[in-house]
Amino acid sequence: MSVNTQTRRAGPAPPEPRPRAPRLTWSRFDVKAAPYLLISPYFLLFAVFGLFPLVFTLWVSLRDYGLAGGEATFTGLDNYAALLSDADFWNAVVNTVGIFALATVPQLLLALLLANALNKRLRGRLLLRLGVLVPLVTSVVAVAIVFTQLYGRDYGMVNWLLDVLGLDRHIDWQSARWSSWTAIATMVDWRWTGYNAIIYLAAMQTIPRQLYEAAAIDGASGRRQFWSITLPMIRPTVLFTVFVSTIGGLTLFAEPVMFAGNRMDGGTTGQFQTIAMYIVEQGFRNFDYGYAAAAAWLLFVLILLGVGLNYTLARRIGGSR
Repeated sequence: MSVNTQTRRAGPAPPEPRPRAPRLTWSRFDVKAAPYLLISPYFLLFAVFGLFPLVFTLWVSLRDYGLAGGEATFTGLDNYAALLSDADFWNAVVNTVGIFALATVPQLLLALLLANALNKRLRGRLLLRLGVLVPLVTSVVAVAIVFTQLYGRDYGMVNWLLDVLGLDRHIDWQSARWSSWTAIATMVDWRWTGYNAIIYLAAMQTIPRQLYEAAAIDGASGRRQFWSITLPMIRPTVLFTVFVSTIGGLTLFAEPVMFAGNRMDGGTTGQFQTIAMYIVEQGFRNFDYGYAAAAAWLLFVLILLGVGLNYTLARRIGGSR
């Protein structure tokens, strides 16, 4: 008897068993719900430590809320109206924007040049790349103390160098606005330039070498390769550093506080008091928590405006090349 005859007598093959309902349910859960479950701890932590403080600060900013005690009476937008007419608050805004401009623009430009240099073939390249991160791991308190001594009026090294160059060496760096801004900006630049340089270097490492080789064959110089290849290719990374530097610059706190000797007034006339220092002074020195919360929300708005402005400028500069 042939094999086909045996197959016909045996009849059709039995259908495959359907998957069990629990297994099918678990499979759907694993595909659709498991990713949300895995990322849920971040959103839970953000809701507790980010969203709730944000909403609570807004609630406090609409009230006369004193840390020393008393009832939190609703005052509406009175705190915001008082802030907008407060000369000390606007002085802190001007100081913050000025220090931010002096620190951020040179910082990012130096980081780009430093990253481009470290991207070339150099002896001891690994040690040089590790060396630029040394300021980042240094305590901000130690950095502020050292720079405060460097900018000392009578025995500071900066004034001594100015004297060697034949310039005025008796500059009181803390007494004037522009001198204090410059001193604080150099602290920020020294600490964060290497960090941004490493980020730029990591982005440059992803650029295919064939692009540079083709550009060199066409006769493009190193400067032309940097503007036509390197900068456009790392443009998203540049935008990221612009955002982070804007947020960090507008919330500057530790460096000016240590430069002022752990005071919140920012000098005798508030010549380098930042918005963050002003908020701490109002909330925890004057115990006017509602007023400080309103200042914090105005700082939040200022950060949004600064990020938007820098984003627009960075896109236009990147697109013009």
